[in-house]
Amino acid sequence: MTYLIIGITVVVSFMCFGNRALFEKLAFIPYLAVKEKQWYRLITHGFVHADTVHLLVNMFTFWSFGVYMEFLFEYMGHGRLAFFILYFGGMIVASLYDLIKKNNNPYYISVGASGAVSAVLFSSIFFDPWGEILLFAIIPIPGILFGVLYLVYCQYMAKRGGDNINHNAHFYGAVYGFLFPLILNPLYVDAFIEGLFGI
Repeated sequence: MTYLIIGITVVVSFMCFGNRALFEKLAFIPYLAVKEKQWYRLITHGFVHADTVHLLVNMFTFWSFGVYMEFLFEYMGHGRLAFFILYFGGMIVASLYDLIKKNNNPYYISVGASGAVSAVLFSSIFFDPWGEILLFAIIPIPGILFGVLYLVYCQYMAKRGGDNINHNAHFYGAVYGFLFPLILNPLYVDAFIEGLFGI
């Protein structure tokens, strides 16, 4: 499923690079989602990206952790449905803040799979808190440390603003992804504690 999602996202994103009308039709515009009942935008915006770099970063990160999480859910008996709910649930949850806060602003627009990708990444941290993640794609640090730094950074940048990156989507997608295993089975908290403290 990881490769299927990546393939569709790449095709749709490239189609939108040269078609502004399609870009705006699929993008997350809270004003239109609420006023015109265009709820589909909560999902379709995740298949659209601002540029090639945005697309490549998201899809590389998704591939890096998506294959692992897809295998893990299969191994644990949850199947592909759990992975599907993790990814697209993360996409929706990551958009709820803007849906509430920005629905009176017809000019606000957001695109990208960052919320969903953050959800997948943080679920992997839940199951393997000391697994290495490359900070800035160079420096290896434990996943749990990366997670804390990532959440603090997202909140700081969301309050600071001005860089055209939806840090709130990153933050809420990450939180959803970290809690998602507990939605599947609350007893997974024991696995997290064991993985974190070795007890």
